[in-house]
This record gives sequence, C-alpha cells and structure tokens, in this order.
Amino acid sequence: MSLRLATFNVENLMNRFDFSGFRNELNQDRVLALYAIKDEAEYRALESARAVAHTDDTRQLTALAIAATRSDILCLQEVDNIEALKAFEYGYLFKMIGSGYREKYLATGNDGRGIDVAVMTRPETADGERIEFVRMTSHAHVTFGDFGLHNAELAALGIEAHERIFRRDCLELDFRIGGRPMTLYSVHFKSMGSPRNGMTGREATMPIRMAEAAAVRRIIEDRFGKDHAANKLWAICGDLNDYRERIVIEDDGRSGHRFTPAPEQRSCVDVLLDGGFCENVVGRLPEMERWTLYHTRGPQERHLCQLDYILLSRRLAQTNALARPDIIRNGQPYRTLFPDGQDVPRYPRTGWDRPKASDHCPVAVTLDLT
Repeated sequence: MSLRLATFNVENLMNRFDFSGFRNELNQDRVLALYAIKDEAEYRALESARAVAHTDDTRQLTALAIAATRSDILCLQEVDNIEALKAFEYGYLFKMIGSGYREKYLATGNDGRGIDVAVMTRPETADGERIEFVRMTSHAHVTFGDFGLHNAELAALGIEAHERIFRRDCLELDFRIGGRPMTLYSVHFKSMGSPRNGMTGREATMPIRMAEAAAVRRIIEDRFGKDHAANKLWAICGDLNDYRERIVIEDDGRSGHRFTPAPEQRSCVDVLLDGGFCENVVGRLPEMERWTLYHTRGPQERHLCQLDYILLSRRLAQTNALARPDIIRNGQPYRTLFPDGQDVPRYPRTGWDRPKASDHCPVAVTLDLT
C-alpha cells in the first residue's frame, strides 16, 4: 500500500489585496514605482489591476506544479485562508486534474501577514486505499516558556518567554490510510530576512528556527513517547527556511557559472535529524540535486539550497529505504540558474522573473505504508 506525499510553498496564495505599499515603499510592487500616482485611490485601483492580472498566470503555473506531484496528500505553505484554498482548488486545480483534493485543512496561525500552513487530501490514494481524516491539532499557542526553550540568544533578540514559538504553526494531522495510522506535521519556520547587525539574515534569525525545530521534536516525543517516537509512522513536511548545505554560484565573466557545494556548520534541521530521529528524504539525492530554491541578491550573492523538506520518522525511512523524492522545477522562472544537465522545460507563460509557479519547488515522494 503506497502513499504519495508532497510539500509545496505556493508563495502568497491570497484572496485579499495589500494596499500598504502606498505608505510603505518596501511593500510596493516594483512596476507601480514606474508610475507617478497622484493619490491612494489611484494606487488602489492600479494595485488591484496588477494583482489580478499577475495572479491568474501565477496560479495556473502553481496548479501545473501541484498536478506534477501526483500526490495523494499535499502540505502547503503561505495560504491566506481556507476560502482562498477552496477558490484555487476549484478554479485552477480542478480544471487540470478534475475531482481531486476534496478535503482541505487549515488553522489560523501566528504569521503577521496572515499566511498559514494547510493540507489537502484526495478521498483515496492512487491505489484505491481510503484516506480517512481522524483529527487535527494546532500548536500555534505554544510559548517558549511552555517548552523551556527560552534562552540567552532569544533574549538578545528581544524575545520573551511568554511569546509564541511558532511563527506560523505546527499543524498536526492524524489520518488512517487504508486503515493504517499516519501522522503529518505541517510546518513553516521563521524566514531568514535581510542582513542586520553585522550578521546575515540566516544567522540573525537562527535562534528562532532552532527553537521551532526543538518544539516540533518535543511535540512528537510527547505524543508518542520519547523512546518510541522514531518508531511510529509520521512525517514532517514544510518550509523550514534553513539549509544544511548550499550550492554557491560564481561567475568569472568568461567561462560561465561555477556551482560549488558548501556545507553549513549549523542548521535547525540538525535538531530534528539528531540521533536518527528522522531522515531528510531529499538527502538521498546527489548533493547537486537537492536544491528547492534559487536565492539571489545580485551577482555577488547567489546560491541554490534546500528549504523544503519531507522528514520521515526512522521507521518510515527504514521501511522505504529505496524511495527517492521528486523535485518539480518546471515552474521556476528563467532567471533560475541550473547546474549542468538539470535544466528542465518551463511551463507555458513562465517569465524571466515572473510569472512563476512559486519561488520554491514542490517535493514529492511515494511511501510504502505496509
């Protein structure tokens, strides 16, 4: 009995307009900066038109990428609300794959922009096994103090013990797949942001992600027992906003781009992998093929890295020792730099920078649950 599981950061699946750019240039789309806008009413009209026109192309590409995962259960990040998810599934996915992801699960988390994690499921797997929902638990309320995770690093960031750990949520969902229990933890960790205080954005925000990872592990261990958790059927899916390695991209201006693997000394992912608690299934791919995102701040700062994860419990990883994940990159914009031999055909209407399916790539894997 197999289950096809996937995760995808769909990048701002919103059903509302953001007009804050009129007063905050950092939130203003670059195309509107080309125009002399006389007042807020004109700005709102132009921003509405821009967003609608851009969104239609983008969501067609997002739907194509999701369809390519062929997943039975799909974990999503950056979803505005359940209404946005329903409208997207009906207006875009349904037109491509027909009656598919009928069941949708989302709980309001802690993100200041209102983006949440969500899960969509088919009624049954491709093998015809029923996917039965059992329960859903949000952990958005958990504080650093609740789990004893407040420390000096967090205090230095101005974070207090009573504040909530998860910047979005750790959404716990229990299913029965063909009668077999399966638990998913859908997450989206703190973003890295821009450099600050002499540190990279990744370094500056690392303490928060380390606490989030420790909290996810604590939730799983409390649920199944510390000595038994690794031997249960569960998976952690989502955007951890951190990497254990990068592929640094350099350009000498003459011979083209050079792609160099570069390991990291510290990552929040290590907190979850430590002691064989779970396995990063993407780590089974060659190191040059593990990336799910292209990052650039100009020619002097470019790299490929893995931010999107399917982490399998030790038992699930051992049962599926030969499983290899698929990373769908056809929705990447043409500006994304691919290592030699990895470039793929893009979906129709993909642009140089936009439209695109997302800045992230979906990750999918087929698992044996017998």
